[in-house]
Amino acid sequence: MTVHAAEAAPQDAASGTSKWSRAWQNHAPGYLFLLPWFIGFFGLTIGPIISSLYLSFTDFDLLTSPDWVGLANYQRMFTNDRAFAQSMQVTFTFVLFSVPLKLAFALAIAILLNRGMKGLPLYRAMFYLPSLLGASVAIAILWRQIFAGDGLVNQFLANFGIVGPSWISNPRYSLWTLIILSVWQFGSPMIIFLAGLRQIPQDMYEAASLDGASKWRQFWKITLPLLTPVVFFNAIIQTIEAFKSFTPAFIISNGTGSPINSTLFYTLYLYNEAFSYFRMGYASALAWFLLFLIACFTAFSFLTSKYWVHYDD
Repeated sequence: MTVHAAEAAPQDAASGTSKWSRAWQNHAPGYLFLLPWFIGFFGLTIGPIISSLYLSFTDFDLLTSPDWVGLANYQRMFTNDRAFAQSMQVTFTFVLFSVPLKLAFALAIAILLNRGMKGLPLYRAMFYLPSLLGASVAIAILWRQIFAGDGLVNQFLANFGIVGPSWISNPRYSLWTLIILSVWQFGSPMIIFLAGLRQIPQDMYEAASLDGASKWRQFWKITLPLLTPVVFFNAIIQTIEAFKSFTPAFIISNGTGSPINSTLFYTLYLYNEAFSYFRMGYASALAWFLLFLIACFTAFSFLTSKYWVHYDD
């Protein structure tokens, strides 16, 4: 090997090719195939991220050049913007109720499916289907029709002599219709729960049954502790998705967050600032604050996970 290297060095010197040029010649096809990805990553991801950070410190309306205003956008956010406070309240309410309800419902369905019933693939596909369609515009429109004053829900209640309200246009119920829609999209965490349940050794349940432990006690002492890593993963993913929820609120409220801003999600408010009022600088500041909020939540979740998430050592 030493002889070959010694022989190769003079040949490279004689031919005028360096180590870097030889590496480029060997890997050039690979770099060319990766070139479209690099263009997309830097041009469509990294570039807009850096641009939005700069614009968050400016006053920019898309028609004139950005005007540097320093921290004025962030100062306005916390001191002189009631709509921002309302959007935060609506979003936190949505996250606080929709995520636990969705995870509990997904876990309950996963436990039922894990009992080895016939036609399991069919049921699994049926339950997963809402997760594929739930964020679409068509499903949001369908949801608005179901909860309208003369919709399917009120027609069903009328059979029992109950006169239901107009769920969409009543500020007391409008946000809850969106929470129900979110819970209905339980298919994705349900599939992950089902995979986690399949990993729990069955001999642990058999030993607990011989000791006289009830099903309820087996759930609290075996199933839930061994499933905490999956619960943690689902909680992180679903909470981030809840913070970013946009399409249902946009469709059901016609993009206004009505009635009385009861469905003014944070992302909907950000969208209106950017594309309805063309306040791109302020919208960029809102976007970066949302990123900061999600990052803080994720970091807090990981720091506290050591107290309740149990990994199999």
